[in-house]
Amino acid sequence: MKYAIAAATIALSIAGTAAAADLPDAVTLGAAVQMTGAIANTGRYYRDAYQIAVDKINEKGGAKVSGKALPLELKLLDNQSDVNLGVRQYVELVTREKVNFLLGPYSSNDVLDTSSVAEKYQIPMVQGGGASTQIYSRGYKFIFGTLPAADDYFASTVRMLKEIEPKAKTVALIAADDAFDTSLAKGTRKLLQENGLDIVLDQTYPGRSSDFSSILAQVKAKEPDVVLWGGLEPEVLNAIRQAKSLDANAKLMYSFTVGVPTADLRKALGGDAEDAFGMTAWLPAADLQDEWFGDAAQFAKAYKEKFGYEPDYHAAAAVAAVEALVKAIQNAGTLEPLAVRDALAKTEFDSLYAHVRFGGTGQVSVPQFVIQIQKGDVVEIFTDHVVNKPVFPVPPWNKRG
Repeated sequence: MKYAIAAATIALSIAGTAAAADLPDAVTLGAAVQMTGAIANTGRYYRDAYQIAVDKINEKGGAKVSGKALPLELKLLDNQSDVNLGVRQYVELVTREKVNFLLGPYSSNDVLDTSSVAEKYQIPMVQGGGASTQIYSRGYKFIFGTLPAADDYFASTVRMLKEIEPKAKTVALIAADDAFDTSLAKGTRKLLQENGLDIVLDQTYPGRSSDFSSILAQVKAKEPDVVLWGGLEPEVLNAIRQAKSLDANAKLMYSFTVGVPTADLRKALGGDAEDAFGMTAWLPAADLQDEWFGDAAQFAKAYKEKFGYEPDYHAAAAVAAVEALVKAIQNAGTLEPLAVRDALAKTEFDSLYAHVRFGGTGQVSVPQFVIQIQKGDVVEIFTDHVVNKPVFPVPPWNKRG
């Protein structure tokens, strides 16, 4: 019996050595992100976050697979803010560059299309740039995401409105017609109806629009208590500028899905950004512990030192995507795509971003915090309770900033 156990141990050791010998010299991760073009200002979070995550993980020894330490290599392409180009580039990454695994681009539209490449070639893609539930409703098995569902982005905002005075009664819901905002609007309508709030304006605009004068004229006519606005950062910038120019006020508040957490929006708008509400799935708190970066505060400091600007939730979600892949690779003990895919489905860990655990469709569930710009700073207002006092009602444009 003793000899049988010894023989089995030797056999396992030989098998492990053979498995390690079959491994490549590095794990290659590939992505096509918006380095130039209309949404490059947000796309840079993914370019830079992927790079700092790879650098830090390599600094700590890389991915440990079957007893072998493998460095990460990053292959990034510029999709020029063009969804169709991005799809072709992901095919190139898989077929020509022979990357091991995929990281995602920014925006739900881009992820919706490029994730089909991952599914076709059965190579896991982990992404932190797309939140639309459309991405996850197709039964795909190789797409995983670190952003929470777009349907619930305004959930904490609606809960806050029920708790603070004066009570809101009427809402204008305005959103783009892209994949993210379609999910956002659908989920928000349900939230508002369930909470007894009257939708007096429900308006959709073409994605990447720059002229919102007709919509804002309707806002002025309807005089809603609250305006909830979904769109990309350039759209939010234009909406705020034009709302001031046209003196289109909400009686209580405007809230936006993107832009409010970023220093760039505050810099671009100056005092016009003051008192804007928004939400974020992440703030750089020291209690968010991370295996590689220490904690979220240390990460935020390192990120700003390296790239010269502050990270927001896009960057944190992108880093978590890289970390999730490494965790899954290590747990699988192989680079075989199906095994890593199965390991991702079971992956659960604490990170600088959040506690990461993928649900049955491959999407995480992470709560949104309500934030507001006050005296030029982002202030946390509401989680599941009021954290800091909001400026509420928000002053009209001619008395703001």
